[in-house]
Order: sequence, then structure tokens, then C-alpha cells
Amino acid sequence: MGKIILVTGGARSGKSTFAERYVAKYGNKIGYIATAQIYDEEMEYRVQLHQNRRPKEWATFESPFDAQNIVLEQGNSYDMFLFDCMTIYISNILSKVDDLAEFDKIYELVVGKVNELIKAIRESSTTVVIVTNEVGAGIVPENKLARIYRDLSGLANQMLAEAAEDVYLVVSGMPVNIKKLKEDI
Repeated sequence: MGKIILVTGGARSGKSTFAERYVAKYGNKIGYIATAQIYDEEMEYRVQLHQNRRPKEWATFESPFDAQNIVLEQGNSYDMFLFDCMTIYISNILSKVDDLAEFDKIYELVVGKVNELIKAIRESSTTVVIVTNEVGAGIVPENKLARIYRDLSGLANQMLAEAAEDVYLVVSGMPVNIKKLKEDI
């Protein structure tokens, strides 16, 4: 049965760098599930930074929408995957939504995608390290799309944390395994 390691933190907290070190330390054959889509020069630069840090022997799978398929198809061929990142993945899903007024449908879509990913990981024999942003620590966004994004990202993070073996919070480049610190209530 596959397992999930969740790595969360704020923007520029060092979570991707920590996740890369984690899979390099514990994995032998590593797959990288990239969720970003390049729409402008700034995003192209960010993607290039991530690509330059990765070892050349890691296999890269571009999957902005259906990452569960990569895990189902390739999960037994790699002992570890790095999925970077869940909040970009949710943004990709939301970019395909036509009507923001249909919150129930959007909610079902995102929750369904996260559940499909969790199920695929559990059905595989691999470990998937999932990077995600902690988006709930700031102010309530002023626009509807940003609020929907924040709410669904937070929900996805909760679902993944519940399913995860370990959950690391990265602050200023320092990881803390918060799942080991949690209280059972």
C-alpha cells in the first residue's frame, strides 16, 4: 500500500527544497509529478528554477489535471514520487470552471480529484511526497475566486493531512513533523 507524505508551508518557505531533499534521501527511483503550466515569463522562470534543482535521473511527468493517472500507471515503477504542488493543481482545476456561482459542483470536482489521488496512491506501492501551500493564515480575500481557491485549498490540505503518514510544516526552511505533534481528540 502506498503512502503520502505532505509538505506544507507559506510561499517561499523552503517546502519544495525540503521535499526534494526528502525524496533524494529516502527514494531510489524517483518520479516528479509537475503540475505547473507556463503562461508567462515569470512562471517559466519559476519552473526553470525547479528543473535546475532536480537531478537529471528523476523522471518528470507533466500532469496539470489528472495526476492520479500517473500514479496508477507508473506507481509501481517508482519507489517515490514528488508531487509539486497541490495548490497549483487546484488552481488548474479551477481555471476550467465556467460558473463560480456553482460552488457545490466546484467543491465536488476538487474533492473528487483529491480523493482520486489519495485512492491511487493507496492502491500503488509507492510513496508520494505532496507539496502544498498553507493558504489559510492570511486575511480573507476580497474576491470570490480567491475565497473559493483558499477554501478548497484548505479543504484539500486537510484531506491530504488526514491520509498522510507524516505532515511537515516548513517555516524559514526548517521542517517540523506536525503530525507527530498532533493531539488525538
